[in-house]
Amino acid sequence: MTNARIRPAVAADVPEVRAVVDAAFLPYVARIGVVPVPMEADHAANVAAGRVFVAELADDGGTARVAGLVVLEPRADHLYLDTVAVLPDAQGAGLGRLLLEFAEVRARALGLPEIRLFTNAMMWENQKIYPRLGYETVERRATGPYDRIHYRKRLG
Repeated sequence: MTNARIRPAVAADVPEVRAVVDAAFLPYVARIGVVPVPMEADHAANVAAGRVFVAELADDGGTARVAGLVVLEPRADHLYLDTVAVLPDAQGAGLGRLLLEFAEVRARALGLPEIRLFTNAMMWENQKIYPRLGYETVERRATGPYDRIHYRKRLG
């Protein structure tokens, strides 16, 4: 993933942020039976608040496109990883891992000792990814129609 660049999102990125989130989460609608929360997020507000970081990939001609993103919210004792999303045609090439590594760097820079996140229990692909990257399961809890598995990663 050497041609990827992560940068803070700007207002002009909001349509691409929306497109990436929708493309990444749309396949889960039928599986979980409800629209995943990231698809209903106020992307413009998240970008304006400085919570969204986009991953750009350059094509062979050097034109960059937003292919992934991460939404991060610093909390008092941890960095909350709200969303990680990668376009389906960019999945499997390490961009998600790069975004998660970026979250770790960000947490350390903010002096936060851990990252927390959750995923829907029906998104079983994530349940394979997060433990491989050092995340441990904290709990499983239903919130309304969402059955969620909560994870954390302590940073050393």
